[in-house]
Parts: sequence; structure tokens; C-alpha cells
Amino acid sequence: MGLYVVMLTGDNVRTAQAIGKEAGVDKVIAGVLPDGKEAVIRELQARGKVAMVGDGINDAPALTRADIGIAIGAGADVAVDSADVVLMNSKLADVPAAVRLSRGTLKNIHENLFWAFAYNIILIPMAAGLYHGIRMNPMWGAAAMSLSSFTVCMNALRLNLLKVHDAGHDRRRRTAVSLEGLPYDGEGDPNDLKENMKMEEKNMRKTLKVEGMMCEHCEARVKKALCAVEGVENAVADHNAGTAVVTLGAEVSDDVLRKAVEDQDYKVLGVE
Repeated sequence: MGLYVVMLTGDNVRTAQAIGKEAGVDKVIAGVLPDGKEAVIRELQARGKVAMVGDGINDAPALTRADIGIAIGAGADVAVDSADVVLMNSKLADVPAAVRLSRGTLKNIHENLFWAFAYNIILIPMAAGLYHGIRMNPMWGAAAMSLSSFTVCMNALRLNLLKVHDAGHDRRRRTAVSLEGLPYDGEGDPNDLKENMKMEEKNMRKTLKVEGMMCEHCEARVKKALCAVEGVENAVADHNAGTAVVTLGAEVSDDVLRKAVEDQDYKVLGVE
């Protein structure tokens, strides 16, 4: 399908490399902790869009970090809650099916946009009498407009005919992406990686002590306000703990984060 596949696991290197070789993946990264998985996803995102497939509690941070998180339906509840897509049949084979469906949907959207614009570009001037005096009867115009909507709807319904489990029509879309230099692939000292990730995680996250959050609605307001700040990639608010944890993609001052929350009528007691 033209996708780079990386096996990201906390298992030992020897086992991971053996399974990765058998599966034919492009890269094996083993011996990483949950925060390590999230750091690897962040590193991969610098090279392109990333989808993460997981089913366990340890996968939740990586599922949240990825552009698209895909959870196995029978997996841990926290993994399912963290994901954007849930495979209800709990089959890994549904991952390429989801990719085919998404590609088919996007193609369908592009087709509908093309025909909608082309249709109007051709017929609106005709209705205005700009084609050498050719004029359209209003009744024919109404019928043509209805036909336009009918065409778009019928084209959208063609998705029901898409064979998502058929690999026969897969098209390679691979672009040149280097997977070298990723944190750990079985060579070197994994303890150095873990230490580096701890330092990076500390620099990329801030915890705000927030007073006044009383319910999940309050959490949603605080999260929305923080995510709207430029440089904030994600935010998690907890009214029980009275905290809001933000993940940063760029340097953001404490005062900016404080103002975003206090503009929602909550009080920030401190930023760590």
C-alpha cells in the first residue's frame, strides 16, 4: 500500500527483531516504555503523517500523540478511549481495510467537488444567457439543479461497492522517507534513550494547577482553550486532580497558558 511500517514494542530486542523480520516490517524499535513509544511517534511525525495501532494501556500515550490512533476493539478501555478509530472486529487485517476506506472516501469527495464546480461553471452562464443568447427555461434550471444533487448523492453511495478487504487495486503511494536515526532499533544502550526521553518529555510538557473545574464540561472548556493556543499540540484536563497537562510542539510561555485558562473564568494557581 506504499506505507512504511514500524514495529514499536516494549518486548526484548531479539524477539522483536525475529517477529519483525518474519512480518517484513521496515523498522523494528524494541525495549521502549510507554513514554518512549510516544517519543518515537513524535520523531516519526517530523517525517510525515503517522498512524499508530495499539491495544494496551501502554499504547495510550502513543495513540493520543499519533495523527490517527487506531485501537483494537478488544483492547484496554483506555486505549479505545485514546484512539480515533476502533476496529470493532479486533482483527489487524482491518487496518489496511480502514486505509482503503479512507482513501476511497477522499477520492469520492474530490470527485463530487469537481463535478459540483464543473456543473455550475457550465450551466450558470447558460442560465444568465451568456452563451450567444441561449437562455434556459426556469423549469429546466430547477430540474438541472436537482439532477446535480442526485448525481453527487449517487456518486457518494458508490462507497458501498468499495471492497475494503481486496488488495487487488492497491496503489503504491510511497514517498522517500528515511527511517534512520530513530531513537532505538536494537543497537546502542536503551538506558540512554530512556534518559533522553525523560528530559525531552519534561521540556515538552507543562502542568497547570487549575482552580474552579467542577465537572467534565469544565474539563472540556479548559482543554479547548489550551488547544487553541499556538504551539500547544494537546491538553488533558482533570477536574478531580485540579490540573491541566499540556503537550507542547513549540515554546509557549507560562503567561500565555495562564491567560488562556483564566479567560474561561478559572484560576491558575501555578505552572510547573
